[in-house]
Amino acid sequence: MTSQAADGPETVAASRRSKITPEREREFFDAVLEQIRECGYDSVTMEGVAASTRCSKSTLYRQWKTKPQFVAAALRANRRVRFAGIDTGSLAEDLRQAARAAGDWSGKDTRLLQALGHAVTDDHELAQALREALVLPEIAALQEMLERGVARGEVPAGHPALEYIPAMLFGVLRFRPVLCGRYADSGYLERFVEAAVLPALGLA
Repeated sequence: MTSQAADGPETVAASRRSKITPEREREFFDAVLEQIRECGYDSVTMEGVAASTRCSKSTLYRQWKTKPQFVAAALRANRRVRFAGIDTGSLAEDLRQAARAAGDWSGKDTRLLQALGHAVTDDHELAQALREALVLPEIAALQEMLERGVARGEVPAGHPALEYIPAMLFGVLRFRPVLCGRYADSGYLERFVEAAVLPALGLA
């Protein structure tokens, strides 16, 4: 029995992964996500990413068997919670700061959401990775803000608008480019919070 056979498939897979440094892996992930933003999901190929990062396509295929698996891994590795740490002691000010934060990254993330729009309807793993990377962490952070506001007595528990605040913010991020041809920048989002979100919560 060879040592590879004795190690088993999990050990072999780990050995293969160890040949790619975290810095190199990040380079692959950044490249595929940027190409998706610029060209659209369908136009991106493993061969194209390999060429742009100066590696062999077999390296990518050995690490990630398919393009959806590769993109899903890139999305999960790119996970950042932009709303984390926002806690001013005031729900209204928290929401204003969340609007500013969302405006700072809305162009890149909204472009990525748009580029992946059709692909995620056909691939469950890709859809779940997108939600885990860009949507669920931010919704959880927003819900924590709202819960703190309720605990401080700023908004009554059970207020009917509480359920819809994440949908309001994410909806305007997603659809302003469709309606106006422009991303929802910080100024637009701050005005939206003042005109729609705060009044909905009785905080105007």
